[in-house]
Amino acid sequence: MVFLKSARSVEAITKPGYHRCDRGLYLQVSINGTKSWIFRYKSPVTHKQREMGLGSLNIVSLAKALEIASECHLQLLKAIDPIEERKRIKQTVLLKQAKAMTFEEVAERCIDSKKPEWKNVKHIQQWSNSLKAYAYPVFGKLSISDLTTDLVLKSLEPIWITKTETATRVRQRIETVWDWAKARGYVEGENPARLRGHLDKLLANPAKVKQVKHHAAVPYKEISLVIRKLREFYGVSSLALEFMILTATRTGEVRGAKWKEIDLDNKVWIIPADRMKTQKEHRVPLCLRAMDILNSFKSNRDPGDFIFIGGKIGKGLSDGAMLVLLKKMNIGPYTPHGFRSSFRDWAAEEAYQYSNETVELALSHTIKNKAEAAYRRGDQLERRRELMNEWNKYIEKSLSKTHANK
Repeated sequence: MVFLKSARSVEAITKPGYHRCDRGLYLQVSINGTKSWIFRYKSPVTHKQREMGLGSLNIVSLAKALEIASECHLQLLKAIDPIEERKRIKQTVLLKQAKAMTFEEVAERCIDSKKPEWKNVKHIQQWSNSLKAYAYPVFGKLSISDLTTDLVLKSLEPIWITKTETATRVRQRIETVWDWAKARGYVEGENPARLRGHLDKLLANPAKVKQVKHHAAVPYKEISLVIRKLREFYGVSSLALEFMILTATRTGEVRGAKWKEIDLDNKVWIIPADRMKTQKEHRVPLCLRAMDILNSFKSNRDPGDFIFIGGKIGKGLSDGAMLVLLKKMNIGPYTPHGFRSSFRDWAAEEAYQYSNETVELALSHTIKNKAEAAYRRGDQLERRRELMNEWNKYIEKSLSKTHANK
């Protein structure tokens, strides 16, 4: 057998096949004329013959190939399999890179890689929105390798009982992201979001939780039933509660609303800072039905008057007026504030074309992340107007279906 000992001889050889250059080192020439380096050896672990690619001749010179082959021989003397050692080094590099990758970054890569198998665009958005709503605020900015069972529980426990279906989906999605990261070599060990044999020992059985009929927040798919019942109990309290549902605002904000806060021409409700939980002025776009409710009050529009007048002259609705109404409706132990959660769940699962930031602005939530808050510009009034119109349309469409099924 002729050994290829020089760079010139390596360049000159054109015959397809393996050409030996040194002990264990071969130049492989393909039928297309491309050339690459191969190191052949017997594994010190399995004692089987193995081939290790060392790269193309265009990238790796003969001198470099001989150097790598020499390093491989030294590894074999130490009973180290060169291929397995290369895998180990690669894994170490990947793990180091993963430490710089946040859960949010990995999740977005996971979603991007799975998009081709998801034919429904809505499903993609539901994935992203649910993680943005419930997982990212807890550990989105942390390294994927720092994800622990405690952090997963921190994101799930607040909604496990009240929003079991949503919580179950969030858990499944966290688990999938972590499994995807493990398959890529970014993490090692057991999945902290695994249910069977792990979280099922710490959380209530989802199947049994779902059997509970009454929750503090109405499931968004049942919101039309509440609206229909509200309209049967027509009065100031029912109109105020429906107005609150349509605007996704807080009880106190609605009870304290005065005509001077309403811009009827531009269909905007401007709540002053001193009446907001965030201590910041909040502009609320008013959908068609919300405007209809306001227009139903044809008199008593003095700027200083309350919109929803209570039992006492010159006073707004009492603190418990809406809660008393819900009890009279006998639809379950729901709370007025829970309708904000209903809206939030609908936005996460149905309003996939709207960003998490838009939804948070609609709910007048304060951004806890200072860096993210610094980049927020404006209050997205017109974008939120579109969102609230979609919420209104969803409710009315659901009402139509309810009537049609009667």
